[in-house]
Amino acid sequence: MNAWGNATARFAVAMLVLSLAGCSLFGGASKPKPAELGANVPIFGIRQAWSSRIGGEVQFPLEVHVNGPVVFLASSDGTMAAVDARTGRDLWRLNVGAPIAAGVGSDGKIGAVVTRGNDVVAVEAGRELWRAKLPAQAYAAPLVAGNRVFVLTADRSVSAFDGQTGRRLWSQQRPGEPLVLRQAGVLMAVRDTLVTGLSGRLAGLNPGNGTVRWEVPIASPRGTNDVERLVDLVAPVSRVGSSVCARAFQAAIGCVDTSRGMMLWTKPANGFSGIDGDAAMVFGTENNGTVVAWRRTDGERAWSSERLQYRQLTAPLLLGRSVVIGDNAGLVHLLSREDGAPLNRLTTDGSPIASAPVTADDTLVVVTRNGNVYGFRPG
Repeated sequence: MNAWGNATARFAVAMLVLSLAGCSLFGGASKPKPAELGANVPIFGIRQAWSSRIGGEVQFPLEVHVNGPVVFLASSDGTMAAVDARTGRDLWRLNVGAPIAAGVGSDGKIGAVVTRGNDVVAVEAGRELWRAKLPAQAYAAPLVAGNRVFVLTADRSVSAFDGQTGRRLWSQQRPGEPLVLRQAGVLMAVRDTLVTGLSGRLAGLNPGNGTVRWEVPIASPRGTNDVERLVDLVAPVSRVGSSVCARAFQAAIGCVDTSRGMMLWTKPANGFSGIDGDAAMVFGTENNGTVVAWRRTDGERAWSSERLQYRQLTAPLLLGRSVVIGDNAGLVHLLSREDGAPLNRLTTDGSPIASAPVTADDTLVVVTRNGNVYGFRPG
């Protein structure tokens, strides 16, 4: 136990994109008032160890990638950086020369992002290796695995590129609903299968040629208009062995046995951000800020907490005995995994937390929309 535990067709004209930024879910004159937090009682001791800055602001669905003690980051102005989580210092830094729309993916050696100009750019040790044009915009970070770079784009296609040369190896396109979220989707490796989200389905692809091995619906499109029918799967997801649990936007959460391509369970859930968990529990946040814990075995609710209602929460991070969640005011909340009771509250620069918190080398790493990065450690 570590220190934390101890203490479709391509766009015919233009594809409609639903953005969750700003006040799309919480805006207008009827914006609910965030829950009062009260005084912070730090039951779990933690201190800020360092702070840094990526480059510019983060105005895209950033996915922070961790490989050992190295954290891979990017900002909207085109900056990519590899940071040592132990010190907060740069290992390398590069500007790709165009605004970034999705990232970062890495295998620890090659890092990859997608620009707003629909280029996937691969970088190694702070030097650009190659860039290649995509058929559509991407919002999910590229997946770098097996010396290949895989990209999920908004036209429901998945493409594979040679990691060293950028040569396109294959492309697979699946039909989907006309709307797509401007939010990170699901793209990951599970043993010898490339697992991705296609509308409300979790699909397993052969990484060698892109053929579909299985598809499992976590949620099915319903409603009378395109917005009501939108059920994209969103990142992050929770993986334990062959079990992958994921959220379908504002519809459901569910767990899939990826070794057999079989649904284990699915439950209604009204959230827009991803989930995290372990072999016992799965944790997520609902649209209204309610934090929920589900049993991984059957999806039954274990507990829910309304302490952070209407605070526009990130996806959670399960860290030891804590569930770590960022909010729209730049606060980071540590809640008990057992019942959601508050354990501590951390402050950053006052701008929204840009992505789900991550941990690297016993350091909790948080990134804000202003482009600042903070490292916290037990203390």
